[in-house]
Amino acid sequence: MKFYRTAALVNELIEAKNTGNLHKMMNQLEKIDLLICDEWGYIPVSKEGAQLLFQVIAGCYEKRSVIITTNLEFSKWNSIFHDERLTTAIIDRLVHHSYLLTFTGTSYRLKHSYMNL
Repeated sequence: MKFYRTAALVNELIEAKNTGNLHKMMNQLEKIDLLICDEWGYIPVSKEGAQLLFQVIAGCYEKRSVIITTNLEFSKWNSIFHDERLTTAIIDRLVHHSYLLTFTGTSYRLKHSYMNL
């Protein structure tokens, strides 16, 4: 199992590519049984970052488990990846054979913050 904030994962992928270590990093990621990407879409990614993130998701597709946490509905994901075809391809791979859990209501953190005491 490996946990990443999505922006940190993208930054590591770009750094690995720039230093010639992308193949090594991709091999390491493909060996992980469960990849967790937190805060998906909170920070938009560059075109290069989106393409690298797609490679990770495509590498995990039908081989590894992936958990994505986000507060964005699918219709807004194009604002993250800036490419409709790439966005569609990522969503397609993530939702095939998946369980979607939707939570509604007040934020747990906000509800239990000191301001509400």
